[in-house]
Amino acid sequence: MHSYLPFEKPVVELRDKIDELKSFTDEKGIDLSGEITKLEDRLKQLEDDIYGNLTPWQRVQIARHTERPTTYDYIGHLFTDFIELHGDRLYGDDEAIVGGIAKYKGEPITIIGHQRGKDTKENIRRNFGMPHPEGYRKALRLMKQAEKFLRPVICFIDTKGAYPGKAAEERGQSEAIARNLLEMAGLRVPVVCVVIGEGGSGGALALGVGNHIHMLENSTYSVISPEGAAALLWKDANYAKHAAQTMRITAPDLKELGVIDEMITEVRGGAHKNIEEQARYIDDVLEQSLHSLRQQSDEELVEQRYEKYKKIGEVTGESVVSGEQD
Repeated sequence: MHSYLPFEKPVVELRDKIDELKSFTDEKGIDLSGEITKLEDRLKQLEDDIYGNLTPWQRVQIARHTERPTTYDYIGHLFTDFIELHGDRLYGDDEAIVGGIAKYKGEPITIIGHQRGKDTKENIRRNFGMPHPEGYRKALRLMKQAEKFLRPVICFIDTKGAYPGKAAEERGQSEAIARNLLEMAGLRVPVVCVVIGEGGSGGALALGVGNHIHMLENSTYSVISPEGAAALLWKDANYAKHAAQTMRITAPDLKELGVIDEMITEVRGGAHKNIEEQARYIDDVLEQSLHSLRQQSDEELVEQRYEKYKKIGEVTGESVVSGEQD
């Protein structure tokens, strides 16, 4: 049984009622099929009403769900022969970023992604998915290796942001992120990025300079968290819901603004409801992306990446962000 978010309570309660009636029917042999059918119809309508009209803040909650699939989960469902590689060859191995080589549809690729934990112990080990500089340097090492052996790079983005601690800053956190931005911009192999959870600040962008950027329907991608923005703009983190709306950090908004290329449909209620089905949705988009990018020369790949990022943020004459409160 999946844990549920507050706004899902009516759906969960109705689903439990249906299960209760079905169990009662089996135990007592009483035909309640008519009542069950009516409730199932009502459940479908309720799900359409709730999941078809999610607010930005509700999407933020889904993106942060503790059971949301991670990079490791998708590696297991999308790729074969995965070999994880460790270390940045400078300081150490950061478990907040995983990476290695694998096969996709029989072709060799390099996979890199943020990795958070599924429980408290693993979250501590992986620093809650917030990388240190050595994590980004490990990622860059694997990208340059992929370029050397002409392997496409697939990046999964899922982090609140780079770790802001003293030790990370002493080891050059900002330089490591800036170096990744510079080097990724010039990689002479296809780079496909997929935001699978939270895409927060430079910690996300350090794996996000790609030819194609895709984003799961209920993921977020932003320069700062809604709570952080609310604290800065209104001196009150309780305005997070309003900040999420104003910042336009969800996939539908970012698709409209041209920041991402494709919004990947999610399983109703969130990717955690059915990872196998969700992986198939991602698979379809990945296959199309890699097929189109493989038709381009290395010079064309770099030029396409340059043109893509040059267009982001173009002013069209109307205000993109409103600073007014509701």
